[in-house]
Amino acid sequence: MLKKILQFSLPGGLLVALLAGLFASPSAFANPIQTTFTGVEGTSAFGYYIGPYYGQLESSNVSLFCDDFANEVNFGQIWMANLSKITTGSDLSQTRYGDVQGADRLYQEIAWLDTQFAKQDKAQWGDIHATIWQIFDPSQAPVPSSPYWASQALQNYASVNYEDFRVVTNVGPVLKSGQVQEFLTRLPADSPLMNSPAATNTPEPATALLMGSVLFLSATGLKVLHGRRNAKSSGKVKVMA
Repeated sequence: MLKKILQFSLPGGLLVALLAGLFASPSAFANPIQTTFTGVEGTSAFGYYIGPYYGQLESSNVSLFCDDFANEVNFGQIWMANLSKITTGSDLSQTRYGDVQGADRLYQEIAWLDTQFAKQDKAQWGDIHATIWQIFDPSQAPVPSSPYWASQALQNYASVNYEDFRVVTNVGPVLKSGQVQEFLTRLPADSPLMNSPAATNTPEPATALLMGSVLFLSATGLKVLHGRRNAKSSGKVKVMA
């Protein structure tokens, strides 16, 4: 996969000043959240890394649990994401699978399965993660060796309080494939993101004006450079030889 890097050249540090104003503004992109994929735990199955992955939401380090076999992520990739709660009756319209019947229950089953990575022997992780991927992509995802974990999730998902779980989905329009893969994360109780308002894809007017200024003033200095990534995934994080 080729990484596209935008380079701007503006006189007198004007671009720096504009960007500083954009990101220093309290209302600028309070939501969505800048998300960074930083690494993996290292356990693998089916040719892919499984179990918890690692990332950042703004400056907070978090564990990320992939629920999405159909999309891709790269090590070091940065993107803007919406955070959606999964408690019963929550608005899942900004998630990838919120239109699936019973989506809140299915996300809760996935979250329950995510909690098992810390409790179960790693020999079970392959079947646990395959069960997670099967929930939303049964035709393409690896198949677990038995339906045991699917049965356990169905029986036990209601035993967990999901108030601190969030779905991390790239900003819309959200498509089923061809975008950044979706994750679940569990926020620390003291995380400022716990009380983050419902995410919106529309920046505040002042933010939009600053963004427009950056794009207009930099138009004559735009360059696109290409460099090959050393590690990529295919709908999950693939083990590279």
